[in-house]
Amino acid sequence: MPITAQHVRETVIAYLTEHPDEKDSLSALVRTLDRAGDTIASRKEFRGHVTAAAALLRPDGRVLTVEHRVLGKWLLPGGHVEENDTTLVAAALRELEEETGIAPDHVEPDSGLPLHIEVHSIPANPEKAEPRHLHFDFRFLFRTTTDRVELREEEVTAYSWQFADALTAEPLRSRIVIATR
Repeated sequence: MPITAQHVRETVIAYLTEHPDEKDSLSALVRTLDRAGDTIASRKEFRGHVTAAAALLRPDGRVLTVEHRVLGKWLLPGGHVEENDTTLVAAALRELEEETGIAPDHVEPDSGLPLHIEVHSIPANPEKAEPRHLHFDFRFLFRTTTDRVELREEEVTAYSWQFADALTAEPLRSRIVIATR
């Protein structure tokens, strides 16, 4: 069964229980969820839709980042949820494997809760007939001991294992730094 609005809502509620200070920053997500319902998981929901990403942490404190081909930015491995994804954490794990070739049996989820939820704007893409819209990116922490990466080059162009303190996005950076301890 695809990801439902109920699953997204329950995940947001659990996240806000841990991070109540982020209620205002997630208001666009909550509003869109109320209006979109189950289409919140569809990439064709242009009021905004959920995406999932993996913060993959090695024991040496390095986090895997990939250079996104379309956006030209260094990001965590991740992307749109798909019809066969049943949870947001499973979608993050699938995206990790698709983009980096790191199989789920080399990865251990830290918890079922997102490490961070970010709301960001995606520019219009006339080639795909997509207007400017919001992504509600659910970022989950995973741990690994592998460093072998096989990029899916149609989506990402490069990868790097960065020390967590080199990341610039807050509060993601701080939360990963804490997780390294």
